[in-house]
Amino acid sequence: METIKGFEISVHKQSKRIINIQIEDEILEKLIFPFNKFDITALEYKPFTRFTIAKSLDDLTSNKLANLMNSIIRDRNTGCFVISPKNINSKINDTFLVKLSTAIAHLVGNPNHDSMTGKYYARFFVKHEDKSDSYLRKAYTNMDLHTDGTYVKDVTDWLLMSKIEEKNVEGGETTMLHLDDWEHCKGLFNDPVGKQNFTWSSPKSKNVDYKIEHPVFSTDKEGRPEISYIDQFPEPKNMAQGNFLQKLSDGLEESKNKIVTKLIVGATIVANNYFWLHGRKPFKENKDLTRELLRIRGSFFIN
Repeated sequence: METIKGFEISVHKQSKRIINIQIEDEILEKLIFPFNKFDITALEYKPFTRFTIAKSLDDLTSNKLANLMNSIIRDRNTGCFVISPKNINSKINDTFLVKLSTAIAHLVGNPNHDSMTGKYYARFFVKHEDKSDSYLRKAYTNMDLHTDGTYVKDVTDWLLMSKIEEKNVEGGETTMLHLDDWEHCKGLFNDPVGKQNFTWSSPKSKNVDYKIEHPVFSTDKEGRPEISYIDQFPEPKNMAQGNFLQKLSDGLEESKNKIVTKLIVGATIVANNYFWLHGRKPFKENKDLTRELLRIRGSFFIN
């Protein structure tokens, strides 16, 4: 594995498919000045500023970081990395983490417009009480394995999730599953119902006023399975589709090859959205529980 000065790169303890990238203090210190050049509003209103801070990060690695991240995220054998500051201090606040996440995303590709927030990213809290219409914020409900972008027209090649803050939290671990490790993939992929068009919609909070159609399963250029699925949003057209979705849901949730991992505050996980599914375990009930997450999803650069 390539070495990059100022970064500690290793294989994740729970899966050889996930690469850990830890950013040393010397790099974080050097990012403070270029990151301070733009406030969050500038990043939201002027898209080119996001590329400016991304270049600042890549320049500190002699342009090796972007190559490493893209080689991981596009490789079927890996397709996922976790990148985080090695040490968190008072300078690594929520504003710094938004900028760091933005820089990482813009070394991988172009973010999609997030209709839920009207920005290139979404920040949202998970708390004790919730009145939303999505599993996203429901602390005490298991968020089943899924991919992102199932209900939008945008191409969603990759997903980035950053943990901005966490207090009074027990449980809520991240769950991941690679399609090539899923015991039931072959059987369900070979079921012709999975190749039919399903109708996909979304709750009002997503601010998407249309429905789209696409199959659950497709193939990559080598004929290997790819998946686009989330349990809450498909509208089965008949008994066959309804029963297929139930088998799919059961097969994912009972998989013995799920990776369950606890992400630290400041950590960002980036995954290929075609062959990695992700979810979240329920939290242990606590009226003071709070977690803030940042999400960016988008398409690869076309070179």
